Amino acid sequence: MRSPLLSHSLRQLWALDKFGYSFRVLIALAGSMGLSWYVAQPTMAIPLFLGVIASALAETDDSWLGRLSALLVTLLCFSIAAASVQLLFPYPLLFALGMAASAFSLVMLGALGERYATIAQATLILSIYSMIAADQRGSEALHPWRDPLLLLAGATWYGLLSVLWNALFAHQPVQQSLARLYRELGQYYKLKAALFEPVRQLDVEERRLQLAQQNGRVVSALNATKETLLHRLGNGRPGVKISHYLKLYFLAQDLHERVSSSHYPYQELAEAFFHSDVLFRCGRLLRLQGVACADLANAVQLRQPFRYSEANAQALGDLESSLEHLRMQSNPAWRGLLRSLRALSGNLSTMQRQLSTATNPDALEGEQDSSLLDRQPQSLRDALNRIRLQLTPTSLLFRHALRMSLALLCGYAVLHTIHPEQGYWVLLTTVFVCQPNYGATRIKLVQRVTGTALGLAVGWALFDLFPSQQIQALFAVIAGVVFFATRSSRYTLATAAITLLVLFCFNQVGDGYGLFWPRLVDTLLGSLIAAVAVFFVLPDWQGRRLNQVVANTLARSADYLRQIMTQYESGKRDDLAYRLARRNAHNADAALSTTLSNMLLEPGHFRKDAETGFRFLILSHTLLNYLSGLGAHRESLPVDARDDMLESAAQQLASSLDELANGLQHNQPVAVYSEAEEALAQQLEQTSEDIDDSHRLLQTQLGLICRQLAPLRSMAAHLIKQQRQAQR
Repeated sequence: MRSPLLSHSLRQLWALDKFGYSFRVLIALAGSMGLSWYVAQPTMAIPLFLGVIASALAETDDSWLGRLSALLVTLLCFSIAAASVQLLFPYPLLFALGMAASAFSLVMLGALGERYATIAQATLILSIYSMIAADQRGSEALHPWRDPLLLLAGATWYGLLSVLWNALFAHQPVQQSLARLYRELGQYYKLKAALFEPVRQLDVEERRLQLAQQNGRVVSALNATKETLLHRLGNGRPGVKISHYLKLYFLAQDLHERVSSSHYPYQELAEAFFHSDVLFRCGRLLRLQGVACADLANAVQLRQPFRYSEANAQALGDLESSLEHLRMQSNPAWRGLLRSLRALSGNLSTMQRQLSTATNPDALEGEQDSSLLDRQPQSLRDALNRIRLQLTPTSLLFRHALRMSLALLCGYAVLHTIHPEQGYWVLLTTVFVCQPNYGATRIKLVQRVTGTALGLAVGWALFDLFPSQQIQALFAVIAGVVFFATRSSRYTLATAAITLLVLFCFNQVGDGYGLFWPRLVDTLLGSLIAAVAVFFVLPDWQGRRLNQVVANTLARSADYLRQIMTQYESGKRDDLAYRLARRNAHNADAALSTTLSNMLLEPGHFRKDAETGFRFLILSHTLLNYLSGLGAHRESLPVDARDDMLESAAQQLASSLDELANGLQHNQPVAVYSEAEEALAQQLEQTSEDIDDSHRLLQTQLGLICRQLAPLRSMAAHLIKQQRQAQR
């Protein structure tokens, strides 16, 4: 009988994101190595291993039926690539032209979505594996098609394992995606709670910057979860399990909107209520709700019941008591602030109720629109049109495709000029290191070189310590598993592992020691070529398009505001149009954060606008917080003459945001100061005491949004001026 501790440990191991992936790779590599030893042909191991690796690199999340379709497409692409290499390999000029054209075409397939980009990248990698196999055979090939067929056999073997695994454990990726989403959401709660510390001289900008960056991670997790669910919804009605997870996803969306909302500048609240514990109570409740999100993540991932802590209810009761104590003091200076605090308390109370219902998400209201937007091409015509739209030098994908094809041509010329041993590893390194932007390439270059050197050093030691080929075969399988378990999180370790795999595999059929220096030299050459290509071939410096990224955040915020106001007319409904506008606004905010992070990795001259960009990020994320505050409380308002004034104000604010976005997009000057916006802000801030809470909250939030326009105008004008000077 298993102990509870062992059972819990096994459940945790099973729930790990990379466990299923790594276990499939272990079976595939062990089976390939076992087969080569069983038939006494150790030379089979290398092409089988390379085929398994290429197929595993091509794998994307999908249902078993979708995975089977993707496998057939992958094998077709792999077959064409392997056959082309085999036929053109003896003709260097034709081979070079074919390689450049295929590299460009494969990268351009990324316009169709992540699935096609992944398959295209894996196809490019397999074609280089075919070159390595052809180079190994040399001119003494008695069976020239043997290695290409073994490559395809390895790819098919792993692909069938993947299809079977997805059929048996269809819901595991959904659970893992939801768990990651709630963990990131819980971290956002904790960072948001830090804003409520009742401390004077608090560095609010630094904390808002951390919040904006964490928001990018939450948005990424939301997008990944949506795609995972979409792959399992199909065209019919969702099953019981998927319906359960779909409701948890929509709950996360609503919680994200509510926790990202702001109801008043926190510094002013801290000043006014410095001697009260009300802000401490708000922060404590947010931290407890963050813990609840993390607990929910664990419950989903481990498939265990979620229990909502009673401490949260107590914290909410303490907050309400603190608010009541402040209200009883009847301080006239606090009237407006107390209304904002009540709105904040109401929002926290709603999140409390929603999190408590997560114990049984099937009890959540099910009448909402549960459709999800599928961004995949819906027809061949749609696919071709998407690729055609990217065929312009202004497209980042086009630049990367051209850069990759020229880098591979250069690498091919170099290896033919100096004739290095195992020279085709130069091309493989170039493919892995050459990324769409300089910052990502720089990181990958350092990790690739460091990992290769580490792998060679460890390999040298293991060769001496374990000369037995059977033990080295075991090490090769383990190294392959480590590579796939770490390639997306610890690339240096992953590179060291794949280097060990190569060394041990080649030592099965020859002299592994002879690979040490060639492998290091090839890595350095390939990395150098990738770095030169990214730096000189249509470089994508983030600062040069910063104005366009900022413009997109403001335009998407304007769309979000219009959708919110539509909901205030018709009543709250989380339909697809509203959720799409909200997600686009958050995606744009996350894209700005990512762009600025990439800028920090670029040479000093190209990141001179970074400070302006980060200030813009703080302002735009604060704007998004105020919009989320509107969205969190949206409801149908009682008919009132004031509705027309508020609707007109919202239209004016959305138009102002569009005006700023248009100026940034086209580098056209914008007014630094607007008298109309200042007058509107003053009008919105003049609220009468007899106005109902719903109208007052809408008016207050619109006033806060209006006050954001002045600093946004100032920063936009500054950025446009810098961009225009840089173009001279």
